[in-house]
Amino acid sequence: MKKFLSLLLTAVLAAGVLAGCGSKETASSEAAVETETAEAEATEEATEEVEAKGVIKVAASATPHSEILEQVKPILEAEGWELDVTVFDDYVQPNLVVESGEFDANYFQHIPYLDNFNSEQGTHLVNAGGIHYEPFGIYPGSKSSLDELAEGDTIAVPNDTTNEARALLLLQDNGIITLKDGAGLEATINDIAENPKNIKIQELEAAQVSRVKDEVAFVVLNGNYALQAGFSVAQDSIAYEKADSEAAKTYVNIIAVKEGNENSEAITALVDALKSDEITKYINDTYDGAVIPFK
Repeated sequence: MKKFLSLLLTAVLAAGVLAGCGSKETASSEAAVETETAEAEATEEATEEVEAKGVIKVAASATPHSEILEQVKPILEAEGWELDVTVFDDYVQPNLVVESGEFDANYFQHIPYLDNFNSEQGTHLVNAGGIHYEPFGIYPGSKSSLDELAEGDTIAVPNDTTNEARALLLLQDNGIITLKDGAGLEATINDIAENPKNIKIQELEAAQVSRVKDEVAFVVLNGNYALQAGFSVAQDSIAYEKADSEAAKTYVNIIAVKEGNENSEAITALVDALKSDEITKYINDTYDGAVIPFK
């Protein structure tokens, strides 16, 4: 009897061991399947690529335009677009390469400049979307306050039609000169009606103005060239156009394209990315008031 009980107990224990092994093997098998499934899903996600939609070629000024565009690249990349940015240091070639079709768009100019360029050059460029506004400002040269302005001092301004007018209007707003009635956005130095201190207006290509700041009393700069010269609108400008002024609407910097391309899929994606919350935050955090997002 004892022998029988001993054999029975041995059989029970063996069955338990076998049952335990079977349970462990089942659990191990299920875990392996789950792991393989997870690995397969991860591999699929890793290898899955966004459908390539093409390349968007944009001509831009260095600061802030190309810098902003660099921030746009990952946004567009996630949508399947490759953004190719080329920096130009003048205000003529960026329009010509878009007109020729070599580039899809440019980002450097405001609407009055675009309209004037089309009129003078016979180009067919249009506004595809307003992106930001750059306050135009008067910055110190050899002098740091307008109260120091003396007889015969020199002030350097951009020489292209719309930006020169904008500079002269800002000088007028600050009591330095008076322009003829109606001169407006086409004003030139020939439209100066009153110049009490016989200030000399030195006309230079826009990119050159900041380079003579040590040789003149003051310089009047576009926002992007002020940034390149190391000026802060908020801290260094003596006077500047206010964000709520008509200039903010008139001089908004735009994406310009050849007529007929303004509603293309590529350009729509570019403009939407530039007006996204991510880019708005980047502009506000980076440029200390020198660049203001246009909504």
